[in-house]
Amino acid sequence: MFPAPFSRSTAPIDDQIPLDSARSLQARIYGQRSRAAAPPGAASGRPLASPLVLHFHAGAFVSGGLDSGGLVAGLLAEAGAVVVSIDYPLAPAQPFPAAVEAGHAALEWAHRQRSRLAGPAANLWVAGEEAGGNLAAAVAAMARDQQRPPLAGQILLSPMLDTCVATASLRKAQAGPVGCRWADGWHDYLAGPDDAIHPYAAPGRALRLAGLPRTLLITSEDDPMRDETHAYAERLRKAGVAVEQTLLPAPTGWPCAFMQTPRAEPAWAAPLRETLRRLLSADQARSRGDPPTAA
Repeated sequence: MFPAPFSRSTAPIDDQIPLDSARSLQARIYGQRSRAAAPPGAASGRPLASPLVLHFHAGAFVSGGLDSGGLVAGLLAEAGAVVVSIDYPLAPAQPFPAAVEAGHAALEWAHRQRSRLAGPAANLWVAGEEAGGNLAAAVAAMARDQQRPPLAGQILLSPMLDTCVATASLRKAQAGPVGCRWADGWHDYLAGPDDAIHPYAAPGRALRLAGLPRTLLITSEDDPMRDETHAYAERLRKAGVAVEQTLLPAPTGWPCAFMQTPRAEPAWAAPLRETLRRLLSADQARSRGDPPTAA
């Protein structure tokens, strides 16, 4: 179990997601279906539900798991979501596209199970940090291309989006093509050179972005992934995708901090939780058909 003493969400529950007759993914489910009454003036045509988020942990494609992903998954749950965090296949033993395909299968499972997990009116999201942000973006693109299941949005935190590993923010972090954990992660994740230009492998280089769901991109002033995150946001906007960006002040230690299990709440957790709560609350209001709130 995730050992975060500062988490106030319901204790997570471990589960299994079947991929086929012979394979399954381990998953950890956080949060619980909303029991709160609808606010005054809200439409009453839809039953109460919580947003349902499929979460992908960090680890540069080669490490991490349900325990290390607990920090962000717990914050998503505290912000009001039911979160299904998955233990996706890791490279180099299982390179691209194994994790993307497993992630899309898990997304379809979450959609089928949404009534049980979060309520029949639950909207479905994907979220991930660092390599998990890459996988969330790739799964969102696959859901668009296959026209299933319907997605309300994607939440990407310090995502690894570009195989180039040559932005100014990465160079400032003294990261590059040699001896860099992210460059090494890309090398282990991509089975061959053609994979580097596949839109599901490197979403930041995808040529077609139109039709993707609304996107929240979160980075920080000291984040090596800051520049590629900003570049992806700009390309999404030009493609007509609704985009919101949040830049957290330094220091955060992102994305390495995602892999840690701090004994006390890190300084960036509170503003991140509030950003997520605001986004997910607005999503619930739209789902209920509530009238827009005054600015």
